[in-house]
Amino acid sequence: MEWSIEKIRLDLKYTWKISRNSSAYKENLILTCKKDSTIGIGEIAPNVRYQETPENILAHFTDMVNELNQLPFSDREVNHFIQNQAIPNALKFGLNAAFTNAYCQDTKQSLHSYLGIPKPKQVASCYTLPIMEMQELMPFYKEYELHRFKQIKIKVNDASGIELVKEVLALGAQEIMIDANEAWKNVEELIRFTESIQKLPVLFVEQPMPASFIAEYKHLKKHSKLPIMADESVLAEPNFDEIEQQFHGVNMKLMKAGSYQNGIRILQEAKRRNMICMIGCMIETTMGIKSAWDLCSLADYADLDGCLIVANEPFHNLYEQDGYFYEKG
Repeated sequence: MEWSIEKIRLDLKYTWKISRNSSAYKENLILTCKKDSTIGIGEIAPNVRYQETPENILAHFTDMVNELNQLPFSDREVNHFIQNQAIPNALKFGLNAAFTNAYCQDTKQSLHSYLGIPKPKQVASCYTLPIMEMQELMPFYKEYELHRFKQIKIKVNDASGIELVKEVLALGAQEIMIDANEAWKNVEELIRFTESIQKLPVLFVEQPMPASFIAEYKHLKKHSKLPIMADESVLAEPNFDEIEQQFHGVNMKLMKAGSYQNGIRILQEAKRRNMICMIGCMIETTMGIKSAWDLCSLADYADLDGCLIVANEPFHNLYEQDGYFYEKG
């Protein structure tokens, strides 16, 4: 095999602002795994929340590329090697995706038959609003024609939640998902927040407090008037006995799971426990988003809009129409 990596800059259509940071562009990385004339590609979307940067991704790859190139072209040996490296989960997934892409081509099988899961035909996605001023909501909603999405996800902080939910509901008859990105620090205030919006068409509240607030989440689950979803609390090896006591559902992201296989395992374990399953994404090109799309037969909800924010999307592996994502023919 011959492995290579390159950094790409993704310019965003607008400033992406959540409770902990904002950005006007994103730097992702594209991994290539080549065997003879077969080429597999995978995407890496580093997340600073987990101390991942393009620079440390590149450094880790440089340290291991010679060993990667010397491995036999075997799915068992390559994936075993990847998963046993002390490297960021996003890099693990990029390696796994690039190899899997090449391996399926070489063995002349589809990704879905290789993974043993059904292939979706179309996938409905929510659209996520960044944090913005109230007066900006209506112009933003109209400019990006957000009426076409069945669900709108709102990025909120503990100060703006109630007013923002009501303002968005006034724009269209859509279901609302609330994503706080760990903004709340007071569990009782959070319980009162869920009480204040329980009669509104809100599906769930996603990761409202820091992942370290384990006792607070257990208390919240018992008293919240709305389902609570885990995001930052679910990494590559979630303790489901603990997660189940804190949350009603999980948002699985492949960049955190570290491989297709582990992402599937997380979703199946959550389903086994009758938890809500969602597949999410970072800001990614359609290379990375297609990887998430491929697993959506296993989920109740999908948040795949990370590629729609990108102004210079290079791959076009999916297209969106009326709020649904389809595979490019």
